[in-house]
Amino acid sequence: MSKSFFTVILLLFILITGCQSSHEQQETLRVATFNTAMYRDEHGVIKKDLQEGDDEQIKIVARIIQQVRPDILALQEFDYDPRGDYLDLFRENYLENSWKGSQSIEYEYAMAFPSNTGLPTPFDLNNDGKKHSADDAYGYGEYPGQYAFAILSKYPLDSSAMRTFRKFLWKDMPEAALPMKNDSTSYYNEKELEAFRLSSKNHVDIPVKINGRAVHILIAHPTPPVFDGEENRNGKRNHDEIRLFADYISGEKKADYLYDDDGNDGGLDTSEPFVILGDMNADPEKGETYRNPIMQLLENPQVNQKAASGKWVPSHRSKKGKELHTTSVFDMRIDYVLPSDEFKVKDSGVFWPKEPDSLYRLTKEEKGSDHRMVWMDVQLKRP
Repeated sequence: MSKSFFTVILLLFILITGCQSSHEQQETLRVATFNTAMYRDEHGVIKKDLQEGDDEQIKIVARIIQQVRPDILALQEFDYDPRGDYLDLFRENYLENSWKGSQSIEYEYAMAFPSNTGLPTPFDLNNDGKKHSADDAYGYGEYPGQYAFAILSKYPLDSSAMRTFRKFLWKDMPEAALPMKNDSTSYYNEKELEAFRLSSKNHVDIPVKINGRAVHILIAHPTPPVFDGEENRNGKRNHDEIRLFADYISGEKKADYLYDDDGNDGGLDTSEPFVILGDMNADPEKGETYRNPIMQLLENPQVNQKAASGKWVPSHRSKKGKELHTTSVFDMRIDYVLPSDEFKVKDSGVFWPKEPDSLYRLTKEEKGSDHRMVWMDVQLKRP
């Protein structure tokens, strides 16, 4: 055979393998969750800090995002405003600027989600004899939208196919873990149960379009299982908030009771790829949780088990080099990136640099957040 024939074959091989490599690279996503602590004690204060563009805490949050550079990022404890101005200001005045040599980052797509936090009810939900406190809202908060969450993405968000479960009533969950008094009567009265929402913030399924395929990004931030009494109302709510997503991904029989805020019933088709992101306020081994609720997700067969409890559980190293899975200063694993089994995991981590790393100051003490960003590189398996 001629030399030119082999040359043509070689060029074709390079072209084909090059296209394959490019295609694989496009499918690899870095997804992350980060409780940013970007809330304030009074309504609207965060807007002032975002407009001025010089708030030290927000700078640290921005630099961490610029270091990890996720393609899709869920932000918890990011105050909500209906117009999305806060997200725009955060992108324009912080993420798209360079801080102390960091590389700016752009997210073309972003969405803030309404939250039950601080949304007032007419009830005395904590039974202290008073109404209209932060603890009497649908979700704990001093003002509407405090402690809400949002998403930043380099890929298009399909808002037309989004589902939210902010108004789903706790009583409508079969065998709900509703709190009881010592006399075995309901902690919440009948009128309260007819209005009480399960989600302390929101439960969101927002599809992201990646190479023509929808990946469902599921975001939640269940209430902390503390700050209550013997009735354990927050612990039980935390359990059932986690259960909502566990049922949602588990097929029709498990999720047939669910209805979203548009009145559509049921859960996610088990063939659809998803990634669960959020601060779940539940550690698999410690804490004051009710019936170890996070295991509903970690042991769920729809979740990639290497990411949940195996090789790819996000980790960082202690000063002595020990591998740790903790994600917060509370010494617990409470922030999660949990892809479905349709994904291969390529890498993962918890952003927590130690001395003498030059980035150590970004996680020193709590000047940025009391949580750490958790990230994972995932790739859709081929059919």
